[in-house]
Amino acid sequence: MTRAIIKTLGVALVAALPMLASAQLTGNVSLTTNYKFRGQDQDASKAKALKPALQGGFDYTFGESGWYVGNWNSSVDWLANNSLESDLYGGYKFKAGDVDLDVGALTYIYPGNANGNTTEAYAGATFGPFSAKYSHTLSKDYFGFAGAKAGSGLKGRNTGYLGFAFAQEVAPSITVKATVGFTRFASDIKDLGVPNYMDYSVGGAYDFGGGLSLGAAVVGANKKAFFGHVNKSRVIVTLTKTL
Repeated sequence: MTRAIIKTLGVALVAALPMLASAQLTGNVSLTTNYKFRGQDQDASKAKALKPALQGGFDYTFGESGWYVGNWNSSVDWLANNSLESDLYGGYKFKAGDVDLDVGALTYIYPGNANGNTTEAYAGATFGPFSAKYSHTLSKDYFGFAGAKAGSGLKGRNTGYLGFAFAQEVAPSITVKATVGFTRFASDIKDLGVPNYMDYSVGGAYDFGGGLSLGAAVVGANKKAFFGHVNKSRVIVTLTKTL
């Protein structure tokens, strides 16, 4: 399934080659006090709120065609023998009236430990300050939860994540942001005693201009999940420079 997605994206890129003259490349780099993904600390080695992570990536858009590809990376510490997450993604953005739509696929790669590698397809919609996005796991496992690569015989495929977001500028250079997300695990993972859970984020960002911004938010997940300290609420501060 993953090979089929990569092949499809490759065909799409070849088809978009005539539009390269109007393509646009942008980049970003961030320093954050704690990297959380879907409510979970991505440094599980210690039960501290301060777990700095260096992050960055780029996006390449093919003119006004709507097609794009990108890469994003972050330091992590939750898998043995691995300290890097590297994401590869591509998709297509288009409009339906006043709604902005986005469909694509994303692969999370952990170079030092392939047990965490995960591929998802996603579809999102944005209307004004509101947005929603659903991600569906296509790979055999979901971040190693089912232990598929270790020979468990279980699968994490069909795990789903539904997220809602709100972002609104309330004063010059100041944007208020809030998100809530729901993870629904595949049946094999739930049979291991891992419950579905909810995550959230509430905060804002200040734009200094010139591509520099500072964000702060309270981020966490509900305590019904079994993840222990990694889903506790944290105040996370992130400094980002867009290039």
